[in-house]
Amino acid sequence: QVQLVESGGGLVPAGGSLRLSCAASGRTFRNYVMGWFREAPGKERDFVAAISWNGRSTYYADSVKGRFTISRDNAKNTVYLQMNVLKPEDTAVYYCAAPEGNYGGIYSDKNLYRYWGQGTQVTVSS
Repeated sequence: QVQLVESGGGLVPAGGSLRLSCAASGRTFRNYVMGWFREAPGKERDFVAAISWNGRSTYYADSVKGRFTISRDNAKNTVYLQMNVLKPEDTAVYYCAAPEGNYGGIYSDKNLYRYWGQGTQVTVSS
């Protein structure tokens, strides 16, 4: 059974930074794309970023491009999301996710992700 555990959320002022971590277990982590999503109150869960199995390719939502960086350490079975220049509209619960299999490329469609962590709250004050 795949397990994903996020950490690193918190309360920060606008313009601040946070680094989220997601520790994975239960299968060969390095074989799969990993993604980050977020869900604000009353809104759908939206794509934030994704990274290829080897870390060489990344993909970002337009709203976070240039401010957020996704990375991974396959030796530690961990994926990260470095968030800089945070804005109040970044406030959400952040989830990491893993797909069931490999579908080619990296992808933003949440329906392709089978496994989800419990989420970590990020709150950005204005």
